[in-house]
Amino acid sequence: MARDDYCGPDGLESREVDTPSPGAGEVLVRVRAAGVDQGAWHALTGLPYLGRLYFGVRRPRAKVVGMDVAGVVESVGAGVTTLRPGDEVFGICDAAFAEHAVGKAKTLLHKPANVTFEQAAAVAVSACTALTALRGVIAGQRVLVIGAGGGVGSFAVQLATAFGAAVTGVCSTSKVEFVRSLGAVATIDYTKEPLTGEYDMVLDIAGHRPIPALRALLTPRGTLVAIGTEDGGRWAAGVDRNLAMKTRNPFTRQTLRAPLSIVRPAELEELSALLADGKLTPAVDRTFALGDLPAAITYLRDGRVKGKVVVIPQT
Repeated sequence: MARDDYCGPDGLESREVDTPSPGAGEVLVRVRAAGVDQGAWHALTGLPYLGRLYFGVRRPRAKVVGMDVAGVVESVGAGVTTLRPGDEVFGICDAAFAEHAVGKAKTLLHKPANVTFEQAAAVAVSACTALTALRGVIAGQRVLVIGAGGGVGSFAVQLATAFGAAVTGVCSTSKVEFVRSLGAVATIDYTKEPLTGEYDMVLDIAGHRPIPALRALLTPRGTLVAIGTEDGGRWAAGVDRNLAMKTRNPFTRQTLRAPLSIVRPAELEELSALLADGKLTPAVDRTFALGDLPAAITYLRDGRVKGKVVVIPQT
């Protein structure tokens, strides 16, 4: 699925493109499944505009979007010794919404045997984001996850639980049972009740609540983590809140963090071990055929997804 200019989901077209070739340190993967996250929508639309400094100022540098991937190695570039043709892998690639994609060998790992391709394709971006956000959580702490029913949130609830924390998940009515099934000891239905309690960490995912309101939920030395936001307009969504947190952090006993979402090899290794041990299970809400990618992105943006959405190339 490709486009030439920034567009909405309906602007994507099915078209034939040349199969990419792996360069030094790269791997060519036959895509078996590709995860859909909010980043795909931002790359597709070029919103907020600040993101175009990375995606391309006037026109997108990449005609095909997508990062999360799971598939089978078809060929490897020079210098690659960790993977070989036939290996089942997961991680990130460039232009994952296609039948073939190229990625760096260091951000592609062997897929655990107990995880399906669809599950593995849901992991890299969202789970690495959750893992980065939860750094510092220890057993016995109380963690509030706002946005617990989404892609990042579903991983955050499981990871914090695996670390020994007691998790309260904030979600809508339709996702309460789902969030409990992930390991949350309590839930708050934000459509019916206010946020209450005192927590060692508050993780606000794609939220827009004021910083003082979130800090009021923390212990005196608690940690507030804000990641991703759809608030802030078409120019620089979330930048104002993130800057405000960084500015205030040196002047409070509480810790205010707004980490960037970056997929690192060490984090993928940690997640792979948790997957293999059964301590982390990707929650896949629905799968779509690759040709139905516009519908998959629209479904995600409507906020109905419980966990992750995945697209599958037709073979």
